[in-house]
Amino acid sequence: MKENANENVKNTATHNENHDIKENAVKAASGIPAIILGVITIVLAIAAIIFAAKELNEAEDELRQAAVWAIPVLVTGIVYTSIGWLWMIGIKVVNPNEAAVMTLFGKYTGTLRNEGIYYVNPFTSVKKISLKVKTHDNSKQKINDEMGNPIEVGIVVVWRITDSAKAVFGVDNYKEFVSIQSDSALRDVVRLYPYDKSENSDNDKSLRGSSAEVAEDLKKELQGRVQVAGVEIIEARITHLAYAPEIAAVMLQRQQATAIIEARQKIVDGAVGMVEMALERLAENNVCDLDEERKAQMVSNLLVVLCGNKDAQPIVNSGSIY
Repeated sequence: MKENANENVKNTATHNENHDIKENAVKAASGIPAIILGVITIVLAIAAIIFAAKELNEAEDELRQAAVWAIPVLVTGIVYTSIGWLWMIGIKVVNPNEAAVMTLFGKYTGTLRNEGIYYVNPFTSVKKISLKVKTHDNSKQKINDEMGNPIEVGIVVVWRITDSAKAVFGVDNYKEFVSIQSDSALRDVVRLYPYDKSENSDNDKSLRGSSAEVAEDLKKELQGRVQVAGVEIIEARITHLAYAPEIAAVMLQRQQATAIIEARQKIVDGAVGMVEMALERLAENNVCDLDEERKAQMVSNLLVVLCGNKDAQPIVNSGSIY
């Protein structure tokens, strides 16, 4: 049983390796001589038809036997102009940044990558694919981040084909394949990060604050998924990032509250420092001698002035402060 299982695994692996077709860049004969030869033969065939028809038309009844040679010439010319030119189907043109994947009777024979005019077997089937850099802009998706918050995310993927054989034979439709895998990779990566840094998360990175790291992870994840299609991911970046509408208002209030708290903390820190400096300067310069009660009152007044939301309205004391 164990030997049979091992044999099945071995056969399966061999079967997969045989079907893992990789690009084989080949060279073909130049198509220019074929074009020249084809034009010449077609011109000669037309000329032969005209000449033979003319000879048969001008021959007199008693001399008809002398023009019998013109009949096979006429038939040959007609047949060639009708179907004899089919060998010229083997002339193929490859444009810049284009690859021609060739198959002969269902077998992959190679890929023409260099631009030019070539002549191949007329029975060869040729599928042309573009090697240009392409941009794929996925629609916005609603995904839950690491904290479970629903967010809307959109990405743009820059990619190109590096292995034409895998692109044609590895997947059914490589463009649709890249689109579907982009959606799947985006979901897997977004779930690993919170939308923004939070005390409840152990992750020190976030989708909003670590765009470069997220883009690199997204590129690696997507590259591993589309390798089977012979596709290279040049860049994958998030182009749209926002909370879902159902929680956007609440999260905006949360962000505003966090911003207000941080601002207040900075204001208080600055105000305490200014009060300390004021008391130290008064003591150093012997401006006045304040007891603890007066110091507490001064500290209270300064903090009210420095930390208040509105401008303070001072009251001038014309008498003694003691």
